[in-house]
Amino acid sequence: MWDKPNILNWVANALFALAFVLFMCGTLFVVVHMPIFPLNEVRVEGELKHVTREQVKLIASRYLQGNFFTVNLLKTREAFEKLPWVRNVSVRRRWPKRLEVVIEEHQALARWGNIALVNTHGELFHAASDADLPVFYGPGDGVKEVAEHYVEFSALLIPVKMKLTEVTLTPRRSWQVTTNTGMVISLGREKMDMRLARFMQVYSKTFAGLKGDLKYVDLRYPSGFAVRSPMALAAFKPAGVAAEPKEQSQNHGKNEVKKMPEKKEKVKQNRKKDEVKKAKV
Repeated sequence: MWDKPNILNWVANALFALAFVLFMCGTLFVVVHMPIFPLNEVRVEGELKHVTREQVKLIASRYLQGNFFTVNLLKTREAFEKLPWVRNVSVRRRWPKRLEVVIEEHQALARWGNIALVNTHGELFHAASDADLPVFYGPGDGVKEVAEHYVEFSALLIPVKMKLTEVTLTPRRSWQVTTNTGMVISLGREKMDMRLARFMQVYSKTFAGLKGDLKYVDLRYPSGFAVRSPMALAAFKPAGVAAEPKEQSQNHGKNEVKKMPEKKEKVKQNRKKDEVKKAKV
């Protein structure tokens, strides 16, 4: 090997190239970690209603370690995504000393029972909210399906000025909704939109002007529907028997019985007075 100058020159060049690469990496590492590239600004963008300034400051103090080049963008993004109302986060550097954080918040659409909240994308998330939201019930794999049908059903109730307060999807894939007037509507498992639209047309022309709200509507019939209202129940309710007149007559009789002895005593007293007067004469 030592008597082959070509091989020796090739090995020397390789070692020189390796040393140069190591030198450049070391130099770059030192330069990058020098304090001449500080991260002085963090800009948070997005329509924020629930993420507070205090939460942003807390994450910045814990996770934004290093300078413009060494800050860990992945850990920073994961830290912001742990906030309750945050759905999506993107983090990027902006030369020379700024970090931009774009946050997309969840928009609450409803409650999933008493477990979690549902956003407008049909996704569950855990956060605290005191807003007046409708309630969804259904199997665990039906969150997105319930959210989509809620939007469709709600649009059909707009002409009659009603809102949905509950939407239920049973394990057998049967639908039931409840309105803000307390009306429960069974839609069945197929053609739910068509059935609800047909009933809303009839409701606006007929039932909307009746006294008393409908309590239950069954739309699962192929060519009609069944309704139940307080007026219909009142029509079949038996009238109550009045017991007050009897009590009054009984009391009246008792009063008369009590008054009889008083009259007899007065008559006796009058007779005695007459006898006394006669005796004096």
